[in-house]
Amino acid sequence: MIPTSYMRDLLLRCIDEDGGLGGDVTTNSLDIPDAKSSFSIHFRGSGTIAGLNPIAECIDVFGAVSISILKNDGEIASNENIALVRGGTKDILFAERTILNILGYASGIATRTKLFVDAIAGTNCKICDTRKTTPGLRLLDKYAVVCGGGTSHRLGLHDAALYKDNHLAGLNELQKELCVAIASARAVSQLQFVEVEVDTLAQLKQVLQLQVDIVLLDNMSPELLRKAVAIRDASDSSPLLEASGGVSLDYVRSIAETGVDRISIGGVTHQATWIDVGLDALDG
Repeated sequence: MIPTSYMRDLLLRCIDEDGGLGGDVTTNSLDIPDAKSSFSIHFRGSGTIAGLNPIAECIDVFGAVSISILKNDGEIASNENIALVRGGTKDILFAERTILNILGYASGIATRTKLFVDAIAGTNCKICDTRKTTPGLRLLDKYAVVCGGGTSHRLGLHDAALYKDNHLAGLNELQKELCVAIASARAVSQLQFVEVEVDTLAQLKQVLQLQVDIVLLDNMSPELLRKAVAIRDASDSSPLLEASGGVSLDYVRSIAETGVDRISIGGVTHQATWIDVGLDALDG
């Protein structure tokens, strides 16, 4: 679940962005100071819901507004109402675009994630996100991935160590120097995991001698991935193997069937298409 403090801050930033110093000049020009209204939040199309529950937790930032949830985050909706919104008409009209933007955006990520998750159903592989997230919206992005059935990778640079090719480029003795670096990282931080990226099977064999939790197999063909799994399984080490690099929906199952444990896909976030979500007035 997204921390309430994070979601509240996000909504307040959106309010400030939308209202600015002038407020809602259109709604404020109407003579409806005490009017009350009811609206439905309608999913226009089919997809996986994300963002609704965190919004409902912080709906009070918009004033006298309440939400009744009809379908929860992570559920599939298809051309149907997912929530009812009630309260002061002016407050709801002011909140409308912020609510719909967040829902459409987050639900798009959840929906795209679920396509990949469904594509590898029946394997033991997991779909993971990356740090290719919208600046300032990482927690929302990763929450949406989880709503779609995916697995959240590290949140940022602070909670896990991931040694990629640019980190390793200047090392003269990869195995020795990386061993020292990993020990240093573990000593100063409580890490979710330590991961090392490799481009070749030779590098993989070196890294398997180290205390790592995950090995990232970058841009390897299914044939090489199968060989990598066999090498790991025949070794005395048992880190998870994670495939990455240009993974498409058409290609993802062939990767999962090689026996890797995880597939990280930046496209679940940065290639997601928004879901159309609308706010419709209810009679009475």
